[in-house]
Amino acid sequence: MSPESARRISGFTATCVLVSSVVGTGIFTSTGFMARDIGDPWVILLLWGGGALLALMGAMCYSELGAAFPWVGGDYVYLREAYHPFAAFLSGWASFTVGFGAAIAAGAMGFASYVLQLLPSEVDITLQVKGFALALIWSLTVVHVAGVGPGGFLQQILTVLKIGAILLLIVGAFTVGNGDWQHLVTTSRQPDVGPGALVVSFIFVTYAYSGWNAAGYIAGEIINPTRSIPRTMIGGTLLVGALYAILNLVYFYALPVHTLATPPLMPVAEKAAVEMFGPRAAHFVTILLCISIAGAVSAMIWTGPRVYYAMARDGFLPGFFLDTEHSHGTPVRSIILQSLWVTVLVLSGSFEQLVVYSGLIITLFTALTVGAVIVLRQKRPQLVRPYQVPFYPVLPVCYVLVAGVIMIFLSVEKPAETFWACLTLSAGIPLYFLMRKNIRQSGVT
Repeated sequence: MSPESARRISGFTATCVLVSSVVGTGIFTSTGFMARDIGDPWVILLLWGGGALLALMGAMCYSELGAAFPWVGGDYVYLREAYHPFAAFLSGWASFTVGFGAAIAAGAMGFASYVLQLLPSEVDITLQVKGFALALIWSLTVVHVAGVGPGGFLQQILTVLKIGAILLLIVGAFTVGNGDWQHLVTTSRQPDVGPGALVVSFIFVTYAYSGWNAAGYIAGEIINPTRSIPRTMIGGTLLVGALYAILNLVYFYALPVHTLATPPLMPVAEKAAVEMFGPRAAHFVTILLCISIAGAVSAMIWTGPRVYYAMARDGFLPGFFLDTEHSHGTPVRSIILQSLWVTVLVLSGSFEQLVVYSGLIITLFTALTVGAVIVLRQKRPQLVRPYQVPFYPVLPVCYVLVAGVIMIFLSVEKPAETFWACLTLSAGIPLYFLMRKNIRQSGVT
């Protein structure tokens, strides 16, 4: 029984997966760096709005692909259909090594760090962080191995708690919080602000929005996918965009931009909450961050293995990973494979370097996937498309151009990270040719 043969995931659950994938730590930390580098609240708000618009354009493009190919695997499937299995394999390889692997490891370590703020101890902090991180990873792994039902229920609970806590913070800020709307017209002059600073700040924003394509990975398990996938991707992205916009207004309502730009820069949500509600609010924000990160890690532990399942189905991974018969449609061995790799990263600490350049790899394959909309319109014009991108080809072209600018800028400014990104992708090439005989057996050319 394959995941596609038993669609159990509702549109609401899929939306919870998407929202949890996107709302991690970025929105609670990035504005401080932007305040330091830009110093103008309205420019910062415009950049967050631009990030929402870019994510929405991407979501519309992915909606066309997801509705046309409602199978598990996400980018892997779309790249295989539009380009070649080689491009799809490199996408899957990148997902395993950094896209999901490093992101889960980094998220779990971040979760552990925030937990230790609530539970201080004299025991070796490094050992504690790794212990809490592994406890989170394997607890979530057990739940998702148990099946789509338990995993979906957990994801709903974590997402509802996350959104509820954010809404509580927002409502409290504008009802009983101490703030001043005059902060929005207060600027901190930054004479060196130029295109470079704006691009760097926009990269922070795009990272905070990453994950809006999560529903594509579980498309084969979503009920009524041709209708639910566009609603989930577009509606979920709009919801996140609205939350991000209001949260940034909360930050600037609470503190002027020059205070947000004062070190420490990362705990911007905590600084704003303490200013509005007092010192005890710091614990509320820490708990919010723990819930937010746990939800994001859970979503990635759920969605990532669907890529490896799709790869195994095509022969790129051993058929051993096609085990769904006795697990309520859940690819158990793929989930465990991913969690084992994440455990290695957590124990070794090597994931930190991976996270630095993972953004470049993710941007590359996302741009290729959005470009697949154009390629497939030319290559397979008769393909049934239950949903079509509006204003075609403007939206996919604009997305690819913006992604191209980001990649060029990162390549110039971060040559070392670019080198490691290329090296990571190159490491997957020998494995592709090693598994090529399996591809022939599966009938893919």
